[in-house]
Amino acid sequence: MMVYLDEAFVELQKKTTVFTKENIRQTVINGAALRLRPKLMTVFAILGGLIPILYIDGVGSEVMKAIATPMIGGMVTSALLTLFVIPVLFYMIKLRNLK
Repeated sequence: MMVYLDEAFVELQKKTTVFTKENIRQTVINGAALRLRPKLMTVFAILGGLIPILYIDGVGSEVMKAIATPMIGGMVTSALLTLFVIPVLFYMIKLRNLK
């Protein structure tokens, strides 16, 4: 996500020398939107493979459930961090540097 946000900010720097709150916000939205589809595709593909493991019964299912559960939590947490927290923090840091 940081690579996409930095690239969007470099493009903004090429276009203008005056940074406003609004054009920084729009730049962060544009950069984050480029990362949205690949991240969601990765998360849903992995979750699609891991969630059925939680519902199986049979030999070795207890071990597989113990392995799959933290992986599912990690994927969900990673998606939330990447798609929401990082862009907001990037925006806040760029606004602070603006002042």
